[in-house]
Amino acid sequence: MSRSPHVVALKDALAGGIVAVPVVFDAGAAYVSKAIPTQIGEVRFTHELSKEWCAQNGLKPDAGSVVVLRAQRGPGVALVSLGVGYNRAESYRLAGASASRVAGDNVLSFLLPTDAIEAPGIAAQSFVEGVLLASYTFKSSKTLDLNVVPIAAPLPTVAVHDEVTSGVTRGEEIAQAVNWAKRLIDTPASDLTPKDLARRFEERLEGEAFVDVEVWTESRIKEERLGGLLGVGRGSAQPARLVRATYDPSPGSPMPHVALVGKGITFDSGGLSLKAAEGMMTMKTDMSGAAIVMATLLMVSRLRLALRVTAIAPLAENLVGEHATKPGDVLKIRNGMTIEVLNTDAEGRLVLADGLCLATEINPDAIIDVATLTGAQKVALGDQVGALFASTDDLAERFAQASARSGEQLWRMPLVDSYESHVESDVADLKNIGKASVAGTIIGALILRRFTQDRPWVHLDIAGPGRAEAASGYVTKGATAFSARTLVEFLRDAATRT
Repeated sequence: MSRSPHVVALKDALAGGIVAVPVVFDAGAAYVSKAIPTQIGEVRFTHELSKEWCAQNGLKPDAGSVVVLRAQRGPGVALVSLGVGYNRAESYRLAGASASRVAGDNVLSFLLPTDAIEAPGIAAQSFVEGVLLASYTFKSSKTLDLNVVPIAAPLPTVAVHDEVTSGVTRGEEIAQAVNWAKRLIDTPASDLTPKDLARRFEERLEGEAFVDVEVWTESRIKEERLGGLLGVGRGSAQPARLVRATYDPSPGSPMPHVALVGKGITFDSGGLSLKAAEGMMTMKTDMSGAAIVMATLLMVSRLRLALRVTAIAPLAENLVGEHATKPGDVLKIRNGMTIEVLNTDAEGRLVLADGLCLATEINPDAIIDVATLTGAQKVALGDQVGALFASTDDLAERFAQASARSGEQLWRMPLVDSYESHVESDVADLKNIGKASVAGTIIGALILRRFTQDRPWVHLDIAGPGRAEAASGYVTKGATAFSARTLVEFLRDAATRT
């Protein structure tokens, strides 16, 4: 984008472009805050817009509904709905998305009526997130200029102005990191081999405050006994990689430590258990988990959170080649456990097993893994809700709260202990699949749990919401980087806990 979103004076916002004015609904009529002037440039409106006027002009109570008023000269005014109140963060994201679309290439300003809002900083953050997330396209990195204008009657206090300014900065850092992950996920697999993706991670994260990045080549991976990662990658001419990034703002000081592990299959053909052609069309996105955990670490660094984060991304292509793992082969994971591979298309759990072993060895307070793991997840929950597995009720509740703040919907699913028998193997410690068409998402989680050493652990299966077939609200078509914003909300909360 040409410049960062920032807070400006009202007179500067009214100079041109599009000025977004929030409205709230009651009994079908829309209301504009009394703090907002009813004339902007040559455009005039009233503080109360009747039910009949709204119906005639297509302004609806749904958050994000928008009507643009224009004059011959000066700025246009976008009346954008927040729904029934001023205090729902998701409404500001939806409003931001709609405002960004009607603004096009024009400067967009948003009048934030701080006198009516309980948390102006969260409102500003959410609006900026909505604008920037919705304006993402893979073909172009350019987005519109954005101003946020805190207004009130009387004028906002210094504290409120500073809160809004901080919210704008947070919203930009979060959205830009998410959009970086989306761009990686949308990149064609031929342009993003494991080596290429590792290089992209290293280039972006090196130089960030308190961040250190290691890239393990295949020789190091062999030395470290990552048999799952090697087994998945050996059918490809492109060697596997593992990226390990750490954020440590105060080495040696006591603070929470969270490990993130992300699945990084840069293309998944299914291996010798070959997918159908249609099933391969979107498999460049099977490295979403890796992009998400690295984008989360980037956000943590930019926001200067007071906790340690380690992000681990095992990267490989799952292809058909002369050395490819065959159904019936047995792979040895880093911790010495063996897995009988009966379906080479169930490969994500194999690379994550090695990643989880590495995570347990650094003794974090919690481990979180993210993966487009199972097609069964999309069957169960569709394309808007992710599956959440948690080893403790406390972690599940904290993720539920983070999910509510981010607007990304998660549904807790059970870890059914009796289903462990589904993965018993005659030749190894376990096999990589369970019974056909039975509890596939739960089985994937149970397999991963074997490698957590009973540490506090969360598994996010985002196979459904990890990709969107069409734009909706602030979600753009293609990669979504779903769960990245929830992760950073969880980590912001974790940073405040002693």
